[in-house]
Amino acid sequence: MQTELNKVVTALQEFYARETFLFEKDLGERTLTHRLAVYLEKQFSGWEVDCDYNRLGERRLRLPHGAIVSTDDELGKSVYPDIVVHQREIPNNLLAIEVRKTSNHQPSEHDRHKLQALTDPHLWFAYAIGVYLVLGKKSVVSDVYVGGVIDQARSVWLAGRLKDAGLA
Repeated sequence: MQTELNKVVTALQEFYARETFLFEKDLGERTLTHRLAVYLEKQFSGWEVDCDYNRLGERRLRLPHGAIVSTDDELGKSVYPDIVVHQREIPNNLLAIEVRKTSNHQPSEHDRHKLQALTDPHLWFAYAIGVYLVLGKKSVVSDVYVGGVIDQARSVWLAGRLKDAGLA
């Protein structure tokens, strides 16, 4: 998993080096998400990188009834992860990323619950890794989810890598 997380760090480095305009003009999270996905795509050769992807093969992405996140809308407030790294047809789900700006003052629970659910190994569509990113003008705060929970050791490791990359 460190290989995949290193790719995320490399994409973030390029994103921050080339997209300062987005932060200077305080553009929205969806714009940041799309541009970050462009840099992730360069890192994950052989994988598709999509934003707000709501399918698993031919099926819609839905959590079981009673899950902590609603799945009954098409407005982007549901379980559509901000960015996924996957193979569309199989489905083979590697990485789900939720992105927030530091200026977003809405509670983060919805994004965190999505990552818990999307990485839950008891669900047939589980992503191997979930990454929660809070993007500031010059820094990134992150958490790593594996197996439906925050993986403290990998979160600390990723924070160290971001610091080494000048993004903490």
